[in-house]
Amino acid sequence: MNEKLKVPPNSKESEMMVLGSMLTHVNSLNIAADGLDDSDFYFSEHKIVFAALKEAYRNDRPADVHLIAEELKRTDKLESVGGVAYLTTLAQYAGTSAYIEEYSELVHSKATLRRMILAAQEVEKEALENPQDVSSALDEAQKKFYEIGQRANSKDGTTIAEILTGAKAASEMPFLEGLQKKQEEFQNREPGDLGISGISTHFVDLDKMIGGLAPSNMMIIAGRPAMGKTAFAINVAENICFKNGMPVGIFSLEMTAEQLLHRIICSQSEVESDKIKTGSLSGEEYQRIVSVVNHIQNYTMVIDDQPGLKISDLRARARRMREVYGIEFLVIDYLQLISGSGSGRSMESRQTEISEISRMLKNLARELNIPILCASQLSRKVEERQGHRPMMSDLRESGSIEQDSDVVMFLLRREYYDPYDKPGMAELIIGKNRHGSVGDVPLTFRKELGQFTNHTPIQNNASNAEDDAFATFGPG
Repeated sequence: MNEKLKVPPNSKESEMMVLGSMLTHVNSLNIAADGLDDSDFYFSEHKIVFAALKEAYRNDRPADVHLIAEELKRTDKLESVGGVAYLTTLAQYAGTSAYIEEYSELVHSKATLRRMILAAQEVEKEALENPQDVSSALDEAQKKFYEIGQRANSKDGTTIAEILTGAKAASEMPFLEGLQKKQEEFQNREPGDLGISGISTHFVDLDKMIGGLAPSNMMIIAGRPAMGKTAFAINVAENICFKNGMPVGIFSLEMTAEQLLHRIICSQSEVESDKIKTGSLSGEEYQRIVSVVNHIQNYTMVIDDQPGLKISDLRARARRMREVYGIEFLVIDYLQLISGSGSGRSMESRQTEISEISRMLKNLARELNIPILCASQLSRKVEERQGHRPMMSDLRESGSIEQDSDVVMFLLRREYYDPYDKPGMAELIIGKNRHGSVGDVPLTFRKELGQFTNHTPIQNNASNAEDDAFATFGPG
């Protein structure tokens, strides 16, 4: 019984069904060759036969017992699979071609179980060696199983024809049909609808410029201390979570979860921070806070406030957030507080370490297929520059930050340097946008609430109102 349990999961009959169907039905050949790999088969003779069938499929050649036998004979592999007799047995074993997808799924399921066993054995071996960096070992273990989970959808590549016909498109519809649908939506959209393709941040000018937050994009929000990086990142998270109804994850390496929640309640209720801290609230303000608390409890916002995280720990926790809570947007505050994986090369210099962290965050965004917004510090060179306008070269310990990121944004509040220079205003400078234009986005900043809002110019309206008011004193 013990020996039986040690045999890796397999189904010889299912493998024979798949191969037999491929040898006798063209449709089965196409479906199985597209959905399976030779590593999905347990028996070596089945791997060889499948590889020959898949080669015929790739070259758009017919495949039956005779043709495959000739191909195997040419490569001196016919005898290793049992000769023509075994190929004939497979053809006779063919099931109904209509069930080829079910047969293929059985083969794939057994292969997945074998990969799980192999991964578990590798994890066990590494754990028994008592590695010095446990967090990296744990990250590798989780990565192995995450990759197994994702393998069902992984392909060697996708042809443009598969995307254009909708077979492998994310929208699951032909390109032209999707284009017509977008055209109809554009013509029928409401006046206030921006028609953005990504996740709306509800900062109107920002959404127009970058088209919303696109999946798998890594975005940087950079600024000097006290510019409001954390406030802006949290405001974006609030909008996506509470206005779009999407689960959001936050890694707060600088502030505790309670401090972050305090900021969120201030922003959402529009009650000043000091009033909440001291309890000096009016009845109306208290009711606003009660309303906000009851409202935001209905949404999923996950805060991880573990300080001093290594990048390997952060990646592992982010995968967990994605699996358990289904987060669709991730905020990291902030990049320079993350430690490297601890490998020898990454510890040579902080710049090399930051480069490694940046690269791994970009890979994480692609792996989880969600946008990631990461706050980052700027160097002191900004303070010495006239106008204090930040530039790409100001990214502290930049390394590959500007290369890995899809969008780089800089936050500038001029009133920080001069209280009389545009008080209550902020500039969001889009320094890099891989998929669109760059430029400046004006914002309003309410410091007492830690809240950024859309900027609506009122000078023209005010001046018109003033003209109207004094018009009555004119002649006539």
